[in-house]
Amino acid sequence: MSDSSSKPHNPDQAPAEKSDEQDVTFVETALLLGGKSEEEATKTGAIDRADDEVELLFADQYQTHNSPVHKAVWDRNFPNEAFQISLPEADAQMEKVFAKSMEVVASHQKNGTHYTKERKVTTELFDDLGAAGYWGLLVEKKYGGQEVPFQIFSRFLTRMATLNPTIAGLGSVHGCIGAVDPLMTFGNEEQKQRFLPLLASGERLSGFALTEPGAGSDLTAMQTVAELDGDDYLVTGEKLFITNAILGRVVGLVCKIEGKSSVLIVQLPDEESDQFRIPQYGLYALKHSYNNGLVFNKFRVPKENLLHIDKGDGLTIAYHGLNRGRVALCANAAGTIRLMLANTIPWARYRETYGLSIDQRELVRRRLGMMAAYITACDAMTEWCGGILDQGYRGEMECIIAKVFGSEVQKEVAIELFMKTHGGRSFLHGHLFGDNVHEFLAPCIYEGEGEMLSMAFLKSLIKKHGKDFYEPIGKALQSAGIKQPNPLNPSHLIALRHAAMPYVKWRVGESLSWLGKAEFQNIPSSLKDHVEFAAEQLQHGRFDVDNLMRKFQLALADRQCAMASISSQVQDQVVMLVTCLFAAKTGNEQQIAAAAVLAQHLKNRITGHRPDGKYFRAITKLGESVLDDSSNLVAGIEPEEIMMPYK
Repeated sequence: MSDSSSKPHNPDQAPAEKSDEQDVTFVETALLLGGKSEEEATKTGAIDRADDEVELLFADQYQTHNSPVHKAVWDRNFPNEAFQISLPEADAQMEKVFAKSMEVVASHQKNGTHYTKERKVTTELFDDLGAAGYWGLLVEKKYGGQEVPFQIFSRFLTRMATLNPTIAGLGSVHGCIGAVDPLMTFGNEEQKQRFLPLLASGERLSGFALTEPGAGSDLTAMQTVAELDGDDYLVTGEKLFITNAILGRVVGLVCKIEGKSSVLIVQLPDEESDQFRIPQYGLYALKHSYNNGLVFNKFRVPKENLLHIDKGDGLTIAYHGLNRGRVALCANAAGTIRLMLANTIPWARYRETYGLSIDQRELVRRRLGMMAAYITACDAMTEWCGGILDQGYRGEMECIIAKVFGSEVQKEVAIELFMKTHGGRSFLHGHLFGDNVHEFLAPCIYEGEGEMLSMAFLKSLIKKHGKDFYEPIGKALQSAGIKQPNPLNPSHLIALRHAAMPYVKWRVGESLSWLGKAEFQNIPSSLKDHVEFAAEQLQHGRFDVDNLMRKFQLALADRQCAMASISSQVQDQVVMLVTCLFAAKTGNEQQIAAAAVLAQHLKNRITGHRPDGKYFRAITKLGESVLDDSSNLVAGIEPEEIMMPYK
């Protein structure tokens, strides 16, 4: 099998052509019409334009407006096939690399050689993983890699996370958001031949240098520049919070060249100098990896290291790899929650209150059942999103859902389920929670903070609808000098008669037509109602979204809370549907029960209903089944010893 995740478009169809109308983005136009300053509109438009340029890398049928989630909301016929879950198997060679990589990590952990005295991953472990083929999993075979499809790669990250979440995370950093994806997707043949074999072997591990002290979510504030000087670029600037930022690494560096965002593949030197240094700082999260700053002062980089892109700029390149990193975060969450579950079960059996072990208590069984439900949902989103990327979709909206859901439930499990069950022992040195609390929480801001991403999700959902119907109305209002349209004012109606007609026809047509019903086969009876509810809610979501747009119109960009709220609702509906279909595909009774619990939990959140007795019986029964047999969820995980035993 080939890794189509490295291909930006379907090889059988050329990417979409850019039109002149795309020079000014919909978001930029809306902000200007909404009374925003030209500076704010221009900066926001730059980000939106980068998003548009990423779209153009993909054939039309794989762009966001034809993605599963977008079609589920806006199309009259529900896209059943787009939500079907496939579970491809790894071939023998892939499994060999997977097994060897796991063996390497397990051996180092057993011998205590996995971390240095400073508790950082050792060079020996990095090298042994390279020999096993771990760092080349996503690299094409002709460059020395394994060419693993992204769905199978993501599934393996979950396995690795049950052994060592840091190593799983570094696999994602290197292969998804590091230098591998930019080179695979945008590099020329000479650049690929020069760098990819080194990256595949692990001789040179990679990272991606984007964030700066004053540029996080606002990437237009980036200050790092590169000026051409003969055959080299002279790079000057500072980067911050860069994983794998140590001497000798390879980084994809986002900088400005002649005012345009660009990406240089930079080989970091083997020692610091006046031209390059690595500031170090105390960072609670990522404590076992090397996360540092990078400071360049007229640092020389060969001009042939510049990644060229026909349409777009450096932000386009940066955005391309982020979706893979977002799915990988969800995969890592699936493994990390398994670790917490595996360490909760023995404690629940050991700890007694009032003469009874707490594994007999309803609240504890509810917590175990919730962990199982969240693991199943993270598995489902990982498999589905990985498959979407392998099919050639951009997957922007789908991967945002996976990232937001995975990071948020990992946080919830850590605080509400794992910590509270373990009580005061959670904060002991050496306890899984006490030693890793920041690792459990930090993914909420990796690859985009959750609520910011939720607003980006909604922007992607409304963009085509807004451009088709609302932008012409806004321009007509501006042309007529009307700030607040009044439907009772004849002059306003005359001014809008042409611009508003397409929207009126759409709204009336939607109100009078029946929505297409989703039809899925072989769905267990316990999941059938949940599947139908989620699909129906997604179809009706077009009215909720349109009502939000109609209510706030050009001021919508300032209604961040409302945007995040409705975005979260749509995301919950997608997770609900995908989890049920995934569990049905596996046929595993425990996963089916977990999916039913997860679906009811999300349904209660969507509808605002309080949990009832039926739900509590289902979740505690699921927790009981986990106590009876957890092999499907935590097989092979060795729980840590109970700290401060009292028996």
